Formats: sequence, C-alpha cells, structure tokens
Amino acid sequence: MADVVIGLDLGTGGVRAIAVNLQGQVVAQTTQSYPLLTPRPGWTEQQPADWVKASLTALSEVAGQIEGQQAIALGLSGQMHGMVPLDGDGQVIRPAILWNDQRTGAAVVEIEAAVPRAELIQRTGNPAITGFQLPKLVWLRNEEPQAYEQVRQILLPKDYLGYVLTGAAVSEPSDASGIGCLNLASRQWDSEILSALDISPDLFPEVVKSTAVAGRLKPELAERTGLPAGLPVVAGGGDNAAAAIGLGISDRNLGRGSLSIGTSGVIFAPCDRPTPDPEGRVHLFCHADGGYHLLGVTLAAGGALRWYRDTFAPSIDFADLMALAEQSEPGARGVLFLPHLAGERSPYLDPDTRGAWVNLSLAHTQGDLIRAVLEGVAFSLRATLEVIQDIAPVTQLLATGGGVRSPLWFHLLADVLGTELVAPKAEEGAAYGAAILAMVGVGAYPSLEAAFEILPEAIEAVQPRSQAAYEAAFERYTPLYESLKVVR
Repeated sequence: MADVVIGLDLGTGGVRAIAVNLQGQVVAQTTQSYPLLTPRPGWTEQQPADWVKASLTALSEVAGQIEGQQAIALGLSGQMHGMVPLDGDGQVIRPAILWNDQRTGAAVVEIEAAVPRAELIQRTGNPAITGFQLPKLVWLRNEEPQAYEQVRQILLPKDYLGYVLTGAAVSEPSDASGIGCLNLASRQWDSEILSALDISPDLFPEVVKSTAVAGRLKPELAERTGLPAGLPVVAGGGDNAAAAIGLGISDRNLGRGSLSIGTSGVIFAPCDRPTPDPEGRVHLFCHADGGYHLLGVTLAAGGALRWYRDTFAPSIDFADLMALAEQSEPGARGVLFLPHLAGERSPYLDPDTRGAWVNLSLAHTQGDLIRAVLEGVAFSLRATLEVIQDIAPVTQLLATGGGVRSPLWFHLLADVLGTELVAPKAEEGAAYGAAILAMVGVGAYPSLEAAFEILPEAIEAVQPRSQAAYEAAFERYTPLYESLKVVR
C-alpha cells in the first residue's frame, strides 16, 4: 500500500485539501467554500464552524479518492493574522476577525503608544498593523469587554483547525510571527511587549517547529473522515510560507525568492537572520524552514485588472484586454496608474491611500489605460523589491498566480523588476507546501533539503530587458504617492 501525505490550506474563500505521494505527485484534491461575513464597512469575519465543516468534508473527499493508499500525515496551512477567541471550554466566543479587517486603527495607535514603533519593528520585525492579530485582541478588550473577559485562548485560523482535529492548541513560527508579539530572535512570545499592553502571554499557544507533530487525529473525526485514527497532524505554516516551501524557496538558496500575482501581488525573499527594514516598509516573518523571510504586498494586483474589467469592460475577457494592452507601448504613452484601490501595504502601510490614473489626454486609448494598470502594479512591486534588495538580495523570482500566465504581463514584470522570472512547472500552492512539511515531520524525508529534490523543475525563464521607457515612467511614478496625499 503506497504512502501519501495530506496537505490542507484554510483559505479566505475556501479550504483546499490534497493528497501527495512520496514522489511529490498530487494524487487527489478537492476544494470546499464557505461564506465571508462583512457586518460593517471595513470589517471581515468568518464563522470557525464553517471552516471545520468544510475541512472535514474536504478531508472525507480526499480520503475517498485515495482508497488503496495509506495516509501517513496531515500538514496544515492557512490564512494568516486572523483571531479566533476561545473560552475556558475551548468554545468560540465570537466570529473570527480576518487578516483583511480594518477596524483596528485605534488599537494600532494604542499599541505604538505603549511600545514605540522602532522597538516593535526591532523585536517583532513589523510595526503594529491593522490586519495583524494583536491589534484585534486590543480592539476586543476595548469594544467587546464582555467577550474579552471570557477569553482564555487566542488562536490563528489554521491553529484553531488543528485544535479541533487533535485537541492540542499549538502554533508555529511562520504564522505566529504575523500576530504582532512574537520575538523573532527567540521565536517565543515577547513578554515585555505583552506586559506593556497588560496582556497575559498565557492567552497564546505554545510555539513549536513548523515540521513538528502538533497532535494526532481524534478517533471520532477519523471515523467521520475515513482517515486513520491517530494520524499525525503536523503544525505546517502560514499560507505564504507554506507556498514558498512548495516551490523550494528556503534560506538554503538565498538568491531565489517568489512573485505571486493573484488578487494581491506578493514578493517573498528568504533570509537567514532576522533583519527588519528599520522603517517597517516590508514585513519580516519567520519562515517554515527555520529561517526568516521578507514579504512585500501590493494589495490590488490582479485585483486591479479585475476591477478595471468589471467596471469599464465587463463584456471583454481578460485575453482580449491583454491584446488591447499590447497595442499600446512600454510606458503606456505617458499614462501612469496607482494601484492603491484598497489602501496599500508595501512600502507605505497606508490603509487610506487610493488609486489614480495620471496624465490622461484625449489621445489616449483603452489599450493605454489597460497597459497603465499592468505597469502600475509592476511599479508598485518594484518599489517594494527595492526595499527588499537592500536587506535580502534576490536574483531570481519564481513567478506564480493567474497574472503571470499572461505572456505580456510576465515579460513586463521581468523588465520593470529587473529580475529573472521563472515559471514553475507545477503550482500547487500552500496545501502542497503543507504536505511537504508533513513529509519531513513524520520522517518520510530526513530534511526539507531532501524533500525539495522531489519538486518539479521550472519550465520557463525570462531574462529582464532594459527598457528606457519603463525607467522613465518609474521615475515619474515614485513621487505620486506623496503628491496625491494632499488630495485626501
């Protein structure tokens, strides 16, 4: 009977479960969705019970697809930064507050009044950020004190699922470092930060290695899903870290990072020591490989193109949009686009900034506007990459996500970023990385380096070409953020 491992990624839109054999091939997969709750503008929540129901269904379906094969481990990944508050009986007190929730502005100010921003960055790798879990906990104390009084444990989304599956409440560094109070040097909760905020460290779970066995599948859930009772459940990683593991990105190869163009745009760069940007313009988190990584985020990347299509050209498919953009030229004939349609993370950390087209004229065409959107996203990512390159230089980025499937955008990004882009042969995402971590966690491979040997090879590499038009446009793009702040 062949052995397989299961990887499960608890995303914002749904949960994905896959089974991977020990040769790295995906042999089963399924996705289950659940609703996103928006009770007020700027608030995003989900019911943890929906996660559990969908996850158990997904695990049951995968178990049904691997008959004749033996599951030997389950690895977890999931959306970062969310807050699941539990009472003394382990019951959920209120809906989970998610990573993209923006209600915590006052809590961020309170945290940085108690612990200066520079000290937070030095200790945790990041300033206080509205989407992180720690400001959510401060918000809960201030705005829902009756709920806060009941809190005995705070868990991240994937760690809550692990708790339900095994009864063990633990976290691991890649996800825990996105809470806002993990000391990156020690990889443990920073008691001085929590003391300054009058928050007990006992509210947070034990932090174990990403490849550690967090617990074992409960018998009643094994019966319900068809998986083996006592199946080892490996701690896993936050979604970005797990996805990087699935691409083989590690501090063992410091020159190679990743670029993802989905709804958001993410640049991931591994590093071997916790060196934050002093201004906190990019995130510094622990990596699931035992090292660290820098993370820069453009919130509306593919999302900006989708907004354009939905708003201005709903009858045109994306392939035709790209064909129109190709009729323009590098530099979009002078049109510039700021992609800050949902505020911005890197390098500004400004939830209130907004997007714009600049330098429009009667001579400009629809193709110019579309190309300006593509270039604006690329310029935003370049502004982030320039910060990263000063700390953890990369010479190659593995490019994933729907955006890089467009040859035009793929080559444009390489040219603007000035970095070689490589398309991996397979792109299985965070669930695949969780499965790789699980393989190492149960000894199927002795190390991550050994497990990386089974990852598929890249299929296409694009070298950057020098484009004077892009350089000139980027020089005009960089001051736009500051100049447009006066409009707000």
